[in-house]
Amino acid sequence: MINLNQILTNIASLLVFFVLLFTFTKILGPIPFDITQVTTSKTDAFTVTGEGKVEAVADSAKVSLGVLAKAATSELAQDRLNENINKVIESIKKLGVRDIDIKTENYNIYPNYGEITPVLIGTDQSVQNNITGYTANTNITVTVKSAEIANQVIDAGTSSGANQVGGVDFQVKDKNQALNKARELAVADARKKAEDAARIAGFKLGKVINYSESEDGDYPFAMMSKAEGSREGGIPTQVQPGTNEIAVTVSLSYEIR
Repeated sequence: MINLNQILTNIASLLVFFVLLFTFTKILGPIPFDITQVTTSKTDAFTVTGEGKVEAVADSAKVSLGVLAKAATSELAQDRLNENINKVIESIKKLGVRDIDIKTENYNIYPNYGEITPVLIGTDQSVQNNITGYTANTNITVTVKSAEIANQVIDAGTSSGANQVGGVDFQVKDKNQALNKARELAVADARKKAEDAARIAGFKLGKVINYSESEDGDYPFAMMSKAEGSREGGIPTQVQPGTNEIAVTVSLSYEIR
């Protein structure tokens, strides 16, 4: 049997509560509530590396030639240097090399010293450096389009006064095509590794979330020694460019599903 008095008592209690709550909020403002929200996330990633290599034929070369001259005075050493390097440059130009493809790398004149001589001034002793002469030297870099012309530049230069040969640096002027091919091979290599690992380990690959790469390559550099005497009438130089190896290494990061 429903107790009417109990029901009325409960209703009255609720009315009193809401009246008191209404009065409290009117006087002191709304009741503050602190709500703390915590969000967690987890991302699993799998990273692999791949490498791609291609061989590219060198289509240009840089030849380094130099002249060194010695004399009793700096003026005479400079005159000898200028005379010889000018002859070298003129002989190279006769091969069809343009002015803009001939670059002076350095030009130096410095004294040469002999044995140190003690000098007594009063009771003090000092030393005196004896200048025995002067040395002048300069180097030029010649850019050419083929190994054949590079060989001709070396022979023409040493025949006309160059007594130093620094080397021949073979290069590929436009590497973009070779780089793209190496990059394509590197990505395919990395993707194959990732697919094989996922199949063996039993997980699924998601989308690629990170990509990075680095470039490497082997560019042949033919080292040459100091040239002694004249090349006129000698055996022709035969420097071979071979091929350049262009390599790209890529890193792929996949989401794991």
